Amino acid sequence: MKRKSRSRYKGLLIFLVFILAVVFAVNSIGYILKYMYPIKYSQYVERYSDEYGLDRNLVYSIIKAESGFNPNAVSVRNAKGLMQIMDSTGEWAAEKMNIENFESGMLLEPETNIRIGCWYIARLLNQYDSNVELALTAYNAGSGNVSKWLKNTDISSNGKTLDRIPFEETENYVKKIKRYNYVYKKLYDGQK
Repeated sequence: MKRKSRSRYKGLLIFLVFILAVVFAVNSIGYILKYMYPIKYSQYVERYSDEYGLDRNLVYSIIKAESGFNPNAVSVRNAKGLMQIMDSTGEWAAEKMNIENFESGMLLEPETNIRIGCWYIARLLNQYDSNVELALTAYNAGSGNVSKWLKNTDISSNGKTLDRIPFEETENYVKKIKRYNYVYKKLYDGQK
């Protein structure tokens, strides 16, 4: 009889430990995902995504893909800051946006970088009739390439969307942003 009681007690104890481990794991997943998909610089992302009519999750996804939230990031092509803006794009955008006394070093300032990046992605979305995939493709490969590809019937059968993205790096970039955006929406929609 004592053995049966001990066996039941051990079984119950193992079951309780298992349940606690499952509860801990489920709760930890949310924390781990939020650590991996942060919403840093939210005051700027919220301000400028709202100003330019952008989905905040998309902006966070671009920042995560472009710089991993490192405001001092500089690519091998000399793109700078959180949203990896090229000097020439920054100068052109600053002129269009009436940012006075702009210098390329300002692209390393989080607010300036996010402001210009949001303005630019909004401009691309407008240029491509709110087609996020085309805007992201242009953000990475340049709008000149996208315009050329849309005219090429081997790449675009309808002249409005791309059947394929000729640059593997850009194709992977667009897929990455879409994945990140999906996770950001799942983690944060309804919490803002």
